[in-house]
Amino acid sequence: MISSAYAIELLKKALEIYTPSRSEAQLANLIKEKCLDDLGFEKVSIDSVGNVIATKGSGSPKILLCGHMDTVPGHIPVRIESGCLYGRGASDAKAPLIAMLLACSEFKQRGTIIFAGVVDEEGNATGIKELVKNKLFVDYAIFGEPSGIDKITISYKGRLALRLTCDVLDSAHASAPWLSKNSIEEVYEVWKLLSNEISSKYNRTDKKSESVSLSLTEISGGSSHNVTPQKCKITIDIRVPNGVKCHDVLDALDASIRNISELRKVKVTYRVEDMTEPFEADHSSPIVRALSLSILDTSKVRPILLRKTGTGDMNVLGNSLKIPVVTYGPGEPHVSHSKDERVEIQSYLTSIEIYNRALFHTSRLHHNKRDSRTK
Repeated sequence: MISSAYAIELLKKALEIYTPSRSEAQLANLIKEKCLDDLGFEKVSIDSVGNVIATKGSGSPKILLCGHMDTVPGHIPVRIESGCLYGRGASDAKAPLIAMLLACSEFKQRGTIIFAGVVDEEGNATGIKELVKNKLFVDYAIFGEPSGIDKITISYKGRLALRLTCDVLDSAHASAPWLSKNSIEEVYEVWKLLSNEISSKYNRTDKKSESVSLSLTEISGGSSHNVTPQKCKITIDIRVPNGVKCHDVLDALDASIRNISELRKVKVTYRVEDMTEPFEADHSSPIVRALSLSILDTSKVRPILLRKTGTGDMNVLGNSLKIPVVTYGPGEPHVSHSKDERVEIQSYLTSIEIYNRALFHTSRLHHNKRDSRTK
């Protein structure tokens, strides 16, 4: 039986390791070490992209618990204060990651448990895409992301990320700006036209969960302080709701970019840096039912089902494998990525029991269904 002190100390160690995307190796090695030395997993490995994968048990059902080891950039001093544990990743998503790891270690029912700590979720989903590429076969999956202790995330928007370049084909001395267009000024005009066109095409409602959103997240341009910039690059992050396909939005973006390029008399090109389709879990699936029963068992409340405007690894695996999946974890989403990122310690400890009960109920429901078919 895992003690509360052990659970808190392990999460604290995980938070003290700085893991921006693609820098997760130290944490992966810590998890591998704990799996082999303390937690009773039968097989542990780190794959070619840096995912740590541990298994326990045998037979069916095969249940995947998957969390991500990376965080957004930015250091936050790790500390305990007012019943909360602070640190980068405390909410998103090291508390769910470690809680799932500890719950998996205590699994004693029929079936096979696969724990995966994956890389680059905050980037381009390299880790989960590697699991899918390697044809990971599982019957059910739970992803660890902050939902709140009595809420379950059943839906995520899709994501398109574009790196757009505006080239005005010339430059001039800054003392004579009338001799050339300015790419920084032009890219802003391109951005306004593009965002207005896509919003007017797709957004027929005020509901954020049902709207296509566009966000300008990065900009770089210019070659010198006294030269007008010939080229400017921006990153555009687009979130796509269920019922809309990323490919359709990309086709609309492509047409708009060509039209705007001609209108502004500048060269506008782009490359797609990420394309992840939206996903919504089946509300009546065994995994949603199992997790709901676990929350009811432990917290004595009926969980709320959430549709989020973000994007997660659940999208990639759910759309690829077509199996029952769901996302759940301790932590409040609104503090994720913030300077005050934290998790309530009691919620973290309770979530370990909820994950544990979810594994129990998933195994029970799976075998009950199979047994009823053989009668």
